[in-house]
Amino acid sequence: MKYLCLVYHDEKEIAALSERELDQRCDESLAVDEELKRSGNSLGCDALQPVATATTVRVRNGKVSLTDGPFAETKEQLGGFYLIQARDLNEALQIAARLPPARFGTVEVRPVWEIRDRAERRARR
Repeated sequence: MKYLCLVYHDEKEIAALSERELDQRCDESLAVDEELKRSGNSLGCDALQPVATATTVRVRNGKVSLTDGPFAETKEQLGGFYLIQARDLNEALQIAARLPPARFGTVEVRPVWEIRDRAERRARR
């Protein structure tokens, strides 16, 4: 089953890191992703640009509304993701606990609802 591990952190803390500290965090995250790729658990990962670069899109009654910034104002911001493959939620949580961002931020683990699979099953009926 696929799980999305959403990485949240305080952007102010990330911005305060030295280049060396930031490089260390990135290198550590990439090393864990390489391990997960070798074990067949990683389907992809990446970091996101700061929330100041975000645009929120809403369509209501046929009208498109664009808002600068993230959908919600929070202390921690969505900073990246890992898309993983795991037997079950327990294994997904064990993998999430190994992710470096879990030590300085928060990792939300959520099962992926594979809507393409659902559509294919529906089409076969």
